[in-house]
Amino acid sequence: MRVIAGTARSMPLRTVKGMDVRPTTDRTKETLFNILQTRVPGARFLDLFAGSGSIGIEALSRGAETAYFVERDRKTQQLIEENLVFTKLIGGAKILKGDVMQVLPRLEGEEPFDIIFMDPPFLHDLEKDVLTYLAKSSLPAPDGIIVVEAHPKTDFSYLDELGYEIIKHKIYSLSSHLFLRKQTP
Repeated sequence: MRVIAGTARSMPLRTVKGMDVRPTTDRTKETLFNILQTRVPGARFLDLFAGSGSIGIEALSRGAETAYFVERDRKTQQLIEENLVFTKLIGGAKILKGDVMQVLPRLEGEEPFDIIFMDPPFLHDLEKDVLTYLAKSSLPAPDGIIVVEAHPKTDFSYLDELGYEIIKHKIYSLSSHLFLRKQTP
């Protein structure tokens, strides 16, 4: 796995060994950032269930002002830090240790995030818990976007009820990206 573009272009990133972490492939990451390209420069980026940190690191490499990484596993947090140091992007980063649902309330009152990305373990409904929280939260910027990486068969029938509008739904062979924003009243 590597950084696709920007100041850290082509730099390799370390990943966690084993089946607990499912890194986003380079091709999928490239497609994701092609869709987000105009939103990333200067953005405040929140990477939930960050894993190796490759998505937030890609955002920083492409000009995001800051990227917050939320990860609960200590070894994986250390890996994120190592990747940030190696790519020389640590200055724009903040690693938040803990479970996503415990960290989100601690972020309330901070400047909102322009892009919130989440890649929770597939088929555990964790994205529903996070989206339910974010629906009533001040964390997404008023014109912010939320991107969910999920299994292609994940049920998102509840989104309208929570007040979300689907901007785009990109389906790949083993995953999908759902681009959302809060509906304006």
